[in-house]
Amino acid sequence: MLEQLGYTVLAASLPSEAIRLAETYPDQIHLLMTDVVMPNMNGRDLAKNLLSLYPRLKCLFMSGYTANVIAHHCVLNEGLYFIQKPFSMNELATKVREALGE
Repeated sequence: MLEQLGYTVLAASLPSEAIRLAETYPDQIHLLMTDVVMPNMNGRDLAKNLLSLYPRLKCLFMSGYTANVIAHHCVLNEGLYFIQKPFSMNELATKVREALGE
């Protein structure tokens, strides 16, 4: 969906792969879109890791859990961007623009 919206996408199946991609990518990365719950590392920890490489990185978290459940378990802090799965192309486009400040 992101490519259909005109964005360049670096896809990773695992957090460790995302970190390797970010460490070797020769250009700026503007947005991390990640699931909250993943194997080996949660989305918040992945974001912290990538923010050390890209301090201006914006983060959009997604989950099948509701935002209230996620917030209740302190996985996300206020001011972070969240999109509930499943989502439509229009919902994704709106949330990505919001996260990027477009």
